[in-house]
Amino acid sequence: MRVRKLTVAAMAIAAGLSLTACQNDDDGTDRSAAPPAASTASSSTGGSDSAGSDQQGGTDSEGKTPNGTGGTGGTGGTGGADEDGKAAKCRTDELEITATDATIGGDDRGTVAVDLKNGGGRDCSLAGYAGVDLKTNSGTLSAERTGESAPSVALADGDTVTFGITYPINDSGGSGVRVTGLVVTPPDETKSVTLDWPGGATLPVTDGSGTPVQVGPLGSAGQGG
Repeated sequence: MRVRKLTVAAMAIAAGLSLTACQNDDDGTDRSAAPPAASTASSSTGGSDSAGSDQQGGTDSEGKTPNGTGGTGGTGGTGGADEDGKAAKCRTDELEITATDATIGGDDRGTVAVDLKNGGGRDCSLAGYAGVDLKTNSGTLSAERTGESAPSVALADGDTVTFGITYPINDSGGSGVRVTGLVVTPPDETKSVTLDWPGGATLPVTDGSGTPVQVGPLGSAGQGG
């Protein structure tokens, strides 16, 4: 009887221990599974709401407006270029420059007419005085301006404008100052063209008190411009 009681007691104790172990296992599984599930739900919801909203907002506010402004800006740039109706300045390389003797018999001064012909294939403009220098055996002699008004001149391709150079005639009987060349620099240009001098071969020797060599403005011709 004592053995049977001990056996029954032992079985009861073993059963109790087994039940306790099963209950501990269930609690542990519930606690470990619940936090990851809650964390996953929170992360997924937060990422979807914030990222999706920001991207759509950026496309709506930035995608359309800048493109429209850019198109308007391009049109405005073209309009600014159209506002300038003035022809570009004539460059030396676009001009065909020639000089001829235009002295009228009986005058006390000689005249050389200089033609500037637009051969650049486009419209261009000139304004003011050309630079004129005479090469002589005594050095370079720069022509003085007459001081007349010098309006702007528009030249279509093939058009010509003329200006005059006046100089004292050497009637002293002496050898005078020999002219060896004519240097012409168009207005607002630094590149010059050297031509043969078509006028009188010599100028009178002077101490500076005589008649100077003078150049008239564009569009002038004849004595004194």
